[in-house]
Amino acid sequence: MDSCRFVADVHLAKVAKYLRILGIDTLYFHEISDDALLAIANEQDRIVLTRDRKLASRSERVYHVPKGALFDVVSDIVRRFGCRCEPLTRCLVDNTPLVRVVKEEIYEQLPPKVREWCNDFWRCPTCGRIYWRGSHYERMLRFARQVCGIPAREP
Repeated sequence: MDSCRFVADVHLAKVAKYLRILGIDTLYFHEISDDALLAIANEQDRIVLTRDRKLASRSERVYHVPKGALFDVVSDIVRRFGCRCEPLTRCLVDNTPLVRVVKEEIYEQLPPKVREWCNDFWRCPTCGRIYWRGSHYERMLRFARQVCGIPAREP
């Protein structure tokens, strides 16, 4: 079992997003039953992340996530499962690995100011969302360095 493939329950949206910032394969659904979470975990070789003690007691594939500050919770998961971080390489919306794209392919989709100063872009092949090193990039990179304890790789 790959210990760093997760599916997070409906109460852990922020945890899922921040694991994705770190490049860790983490599925998340706004609505999903416990049985469906367990089925995904079994079929896709994932660990369920939950704060639901009843769900946590149903399978060895479930990790009960303790309450705490987001940074501490994410750090605990990364350490506990020995996750390898590849920061800023996944779509924050749907978890798909990002692919590099040339500016000319997406030029019309970019905000006018971004067109002027930015030349490096990545796109999610699933939802089409475009990423660049904008105002949130440094903050996310700093988070990744603190949690992972390593220099963050650029996408």
